[in-house]
Amino acid sequence: MSEKKQIVSASPKVRKLAREFGANIYQIKGSQREGRVSEDDIKSFIKKSISGNLEKRKEPTIKQHDHSEFGEIEVKPLPRVKKIAGPHLEKSWSEIPHVTQHDEADITEMEKFRKSLRDLYTGEKLSVTPLAFIIRAIVKALKDYPSFNSSLDLKKEKLIYKKYFHIGIAVDTPHGLMVPKIRDADKKDITELGKELKKITKLCREQKIDKKEFFGGSMTISSLGSIGGSFFTPIINQPEVAILGIGRAETKQIFMGNKYENRTMLPLSLSYDHRVIDGAEGARFCVHLKESLGKDFAYKLAI
Repeated sequence: MSEKKQIVSASPKVRKLAREFGANIYQIKGSQREGRVSEDDIKSFIKKSISGNLEKRKEPTIKQHDHSEFGEIEVKPLPRVKKIAGPHLEKSWSEIPHVTQHDEADITEMEKFRKSLRDLYTGEKLSVTPLAFIIRAIVKALKDYPSFNSSLDLKKEKLIYKKYFHIGIAVDTPHGLMVPKIRDADKKDITELGKELKKITKLCREQKIDKKEFFGGSMTISSLGSIGGSFFTPIINQPEVAILGIGRAETKQIFMGNKYENRTMLPLSLSYDHRVIDGAEGARFCVHLKESLGKDFAYKLAI
């Protein structure tokens, strides 16, 4: 029997809907009494047709060539640390709407002060990394902008504000990048922070650090200062909502007052979760950091 000779029970409204969707009503099985076709039957039929067409579509196949066809190669296993970090980074990048703001901080006075530090008892010169000052500046900014020291709970649609200040430090090791935490950074002075930075760096490179130290952070700092480079886009270390990237400080000619002066400028790259932090707050956070690392706050940060 041809489709046109079949009897289909459906209201004029349902038949009109089928025509609008371009659906053949004679191919639709009615779910109502005595096989009557409803609007839901039409919509269900359309959805199944669309999904069926999508499944039938095939991605264009691109012929893959083995790398060895083009020359000599060497195959090595992916380091364990990178195997672990890879999926976490991919998840963070795909799930978090990243925004990155770039700026520069004038750290001329801070550097002069840092290089002048001496032991109060022996008079010996103290070697303190600039990272210790940056940690103090981050803590100060987190206190004034608590949204940066939070985590987003999407299921409960809530923000978790942290009252502690555990700063993550990206450590470059032969095994891959590790991010241990400086615990209670707000309770440590510059020299204590400097010592702890050396300690956790050594433990990471020797692979002796406790795995728990990679969790429970407030915010992370990723510094390329010892390697080089200026601005970049650091990936947020989930479940944190922000990360600060630091480039290598350079001496630049900056116009101040009515003349140019040589100033030590530090590149800053601040990435944040746009679901939690908007552009205005991100800009204010950057300005806060610049002021904290500038001449007006250099001495206060060391106390």
